[in-house]
Amino acid sequence: MTTDEKYMYRCLQLARKGLGHVSPNPMVGAVIVHEGRIIGEGYHRCYGESHAEVNAIASVKDKSKLKESTIYVSLEPCSHYGKTPPCAELIVRHEIPRVVVACLDPYPSVAGRGIAILRDAGITVEVGVLENEALELNKEFITLQTKQRPYIYLKWAQSKDGFIARRDADGKSMPVILSNPFTQLLVHKMRSEIDAIMIGTNTAVSDNPQLSTRLWSGKNPVRVVLDRTGRIPQDYKLLDNTIETIVFTEAMAEEKKQGKISFVPVRFDEQLLNEIFKILAERNIASVMVEGGSHLLQSLIDSDLWDEVYVEVADAELGSGLKAPEVKGRRAKIHSWYRSNQYHLKPLQQT
Repeated sequence: MTTDEKYMYRCLQLARKGLGHVSPNPMVGAVIVHEGRIIGEGYHRCYGESHAEVNAIASVKDKSKLKESTIYVSLEPCSHYGKTPPCAELIVRHEIPRVVVACLDPYPSVAGRGIAILRDAGITVEVGVLENEALELNKEFITLQTKQRPYIYLKWAQSKDGFIARRDADGKSMPVILSNPFTQLLVHKMRSEIDAIMIGTNTAVSDNPQLSTRLWSGKNPVRVVLDRTGRIPQDYKLLDNTIETIVFTEAMAEEKKQGKISFVPVRFDEQLLNEIFKILAERNIASVMVEGGSHLLQSLIDSDLWDEVYVEVADAELGSGLKAPEVKGRRAKIHSWYRSNQYHLKPLQQT
């Protein structure tokens, strides 16, 4: 490991502390080193607040040492005026002679301009130290900027023999509890770290879910529900006005706001899913976890509209019922766990 990599790893550690708090901004960490010693650290703590470079520079007690230091940043310093002033100009103003950056910022208002400002000021700039790790850390932000859609997680629990629910005598699905308290805790942790959680109409009507972060500290994700004809009863938890909720529907001609609930008209045609994710991106939702149902999950898989899959595999065998979604084609970022009765999660596959 090189010296630059060592300090950049620390940047990435710091950056991750912003998980669940900075979206739709990226997670960024910064470290200032003077004569082989860290004299300042910082990270982007919360959306709309100071960036990592600002916090790192502010933490340095003797500012005169900045003129002889290197600042390490996990993402290219910003060059535009947004909620905060440009970090690139702040670095220039403090005459920091060397900057090491993990990866460039794909945001159109930055996209190499921060690096240009630094180099034009005579500052030595190194780019690409632990680039892959930095890109992975901010995969949601980068997907939002480059694909104009959120990063999409698919999540479901299934039996050992590949079913997610039973069927009654009429062929209707009957929900089955396949999770346990420990795995439910992990799911709620994931909810606290993403921007939105999405389900289809059948899941909403049959399960009456709350879709909140009740078992873990942190914010609730925005609830996203498909309800083409307005089937969800008004007294259901999804419409209780306690959490920001977006309902996509054909039941009205124009968007309607009721407290924290937005009813958004959209055509339920072959472009439905693309249109939904486009609208969510326009609302600065950088990540979505889709928890059901089976038809919605399979539609996303078949449309190649997913980035990562999480599957919880329980001990129980149902013998028959509603088949779990089947992932076809690419195998990247598919995470499967086998759950024992002792609540221990053992990885089966992670590619």
